[in-house]
Amino acid sequence: MTTLYQHGTLAQLMAKEMAGTITIQELKKHGDTGIGTLDGLDGEVIFLAGETYQADSTGTVNHITNELTTLPFATVHFDELATSSELNLNKVAFENLSDILSNQQITNVFSALKVHGQFSRVHVRIAPKQSRPYPSLLEVAQMQPEFERENVAGTLLGYYSPAVFGGVSAPGWHLHFLSDDHTFAGHVLDFSAVSIIGTLQIFDDFIQHLPVENSAFRSINQDMSGLHEGIEASEGGKR
Repeated sequence: MTTLYQHGTLAQLMAKEMAGTITIQELKKHGDTGIGTLDGLDGEVIFLAGETYQADSTGTVNHITNELTTLPFATVHFDELATSSELNLNKVAFENLSDILSNQQITNVFSALKVHGQFSRVHVRIAPKQSRPYPSLLEVAQMQPEFERENVAGTLLGYYSPAVFGGVSAPGWHLHFLSDDHTFAGHVLDFSAVSIIGTLQIFDDFIQHLPVENSAFRSINQDMSGLHEGIEASEGGKR
């Protein structure tokens, strides 16, 4: 059985609840690979080979070694080659990624993409840290800094979520990038590459973990009107 583990929901970020509610230490019990954000929506996190990296709003990439650091939202899994399909993608970009992977039949399943190589272009955004009273995720997305790098070697990592799970996660692709030299990273808005290789891992088990001991989360009065449209606008990317 292959398992995808997610703590928190994008809906709670839309509902202005961004406090960290799980530690990196606890997350690592459920995966060595994944993506997320730190307490207060502080930057873009990528978990790679058991290590944690954060791109902050200045564009700096930080190696996070304090495992008591908390996150409000994160998705992780154990990177297992034995349960993954090998990929060799040519002339790929965000806008044609789903078409190129159509033979993998991932529309109705959760899956993880991890590919590496030389990217012609990567365009990212990085959420700046927020303080109470928190704004909504959509408000943050409208003022977040963006960065771009050409001819950069690195790893593109993230998840595909079925549309039926919108609100829990972002329908379609949610991808982060980390350069090999750890000087460039973020939430991917667009990318292109001539040739990259990697894996696609499909999950038959999805665990949604909620911060039930957090009173602010328990008291959220979720506004469902426009929720899915707001998440799509805040996530960006050519889904």
